[in-house]
Amino acid sequence: QVQLVESGGGLVQAGGSLRVSCAASTRTFSTPTMGWFRQAPGKEREFVAAITWSVGNTAYADSVKGRFSISRDNAKNTVYLQMNGLKPEDTAVYYCAARINTAILRSMHSYDYWGQGTQVTVSS
Repeated sequence: QVQLVESGGGLVQAGGSLRVSCAASTRTFSTPTMGWFRQAPGKEREFVAAITWSVGNTAYADSVKGRFSISRDNAKNTVYLQMNGLKPEDTAVYYCAARINTAILRSMHSYDYWGQGTQVTVSS
């Protein structure tokens, strides 16, 4: 069983930055693809970004491209999401997710394990 633990959420003003982290309990080969999703109140959970442990291939949602950056530290089994230029519409619970396959997919149904989520609130 893979456990994912997010941290680093909080309250920030519009235009500010935050970094959220996701620590995985297993080695990277068990879950070769990691993703970040978010869910705002009353909305469906949506894809934000994803990365592969081995090569570091990445993908982003259009809404965050150029503002957010996903990275990984294989030695620490940790994935990061650096969020810059935050907007009030970025307010959501951010979830870390892991896939047991290598392809980067954007559907939440393609991910096998989930963290508990961390709240990110951007004030205007």
